[in-house]
Amino acid sequence: MIRVFIGYDPREAVAYSVLTHSILSRATVPVSVAPLMLSELQGILTRERHPLQSTDFAFSRFLTPYLAGFEGWSVFMDCDMLVLDDIANLWKLRDERYAVMVVKHEHKPRETVKFLDQPQTEYPKKNWSSV
Repeated sequence: MIRVFIGYDPREAVAYSVLTHSILSRATVPVSVAPLMLSELQGILTRERHPLQSTDFAFSRFLTPYLAGFEGWSVFMDCDMLVLDDIANLWKLRDERYAVMVVKHEHKPRETVKFLDQPQTEYPKKNWSSV
C-alpha cells in the first residue's frame, strides 16, 4: 500500500480533489490518500500560523512520519500538483539508504505575489518538500 499525504487548505479543496483523482485513476497498486487538514490535527500541531505561511499545510507536511506511525515510506504532496503517470513508478524510486527523499530543483521565483495573493518568498531549496 502506498501511503500518500496531501497538504490540504480549504481554499484549495478542488485542487485536492483533482490531485487525488489523478493519483487514483492511474494507480496500478493500492493507494491510501489522506488530507493533512489542520482541523483534524488539533492537539498534534499547535504551532501559531506564521505570517509567511501561504497555506494551512506549510508546516503540517513535516508531520508525515508521525502520522505514518514512523513505519515504512510515505509520500507527501502539495495539493496543487497532478500525477500524470502511475504513482507506483515514483514509489519504486525510494532508497533505503535515505531517511527522506525530495525532488530537487532550482526555483528562483520572478514574481512577488503567488496564488491566492500570497507573498512569494525566495529561500534556498524552495519547493524541495512539495513532493
